[in-house]
Amino acid sequence: MLEALKEEEVVNKVGGRFKLSTLIQKRLVALNRGAKPLVQTNTQDKMEIIIQEILQDKIYLDMSSNVRTVEDSSEPTGPPELDLTNL
Repeated sequence: MLEALKEEEVVNKVGGRFKLSTLIQKRLVALNRGAKPLVQTNTQDKMEIIIQEILQDKIYLDMSSNVRTVEDSSEPTGPPELDLTNL
């Protein structure tokens, strides 16, 4: 088993073990269908690639449990900007 999966960092980054499992399964399907890895690694092990993509914030689950990449995200990456001028 991969050492990164034994640590809580990757679990907490995704939001729990169920979400981690879902993200891994869906990304594995995408890689098996020909999607390109989003990280540079020295391995062809798809699980290692997926874990590195998660740890480097390259992939995540959206609110509908769909796998999203940082490149195809149209969502803002930080907190929303608030207009406080009218307060």
